[in-house]
Amino acid sequence: MKVFALMAVIITGAALIYSTFGMPDWGDADSPANTHVSPRYIEKSIEETATPNIVTSVLADYRGYDTLGETTVIFTAGIVCMLLLRNKKDD
Repeated sequence: MKVFALMAVIITGAALIYSTFGMPDWGDADSPANTHVSPRYIEKSIEETATPNIVTSVLADYRGYDTLGETTVIFTAGIVCMLLLRNKKDD
């Protein structure tokens, strides 16, 4: 069983490393995020969201569900840490 788990980890790790070769270079001005996504947010955010702050409009309006999911994960982790680290009294 340990051999199967080790092989699964190695195959998954190799697939993840292989998939990074298709990504654009860090800070590449011609990457899709810089040529399509960012200009759209900059040009249309005030018109579509009526929020003057672009960062707030992206986090709250365009990526609201993603932000909600991240917040839920952080909240759940905090609650679990509190439950694990609480001081139990023996009665």
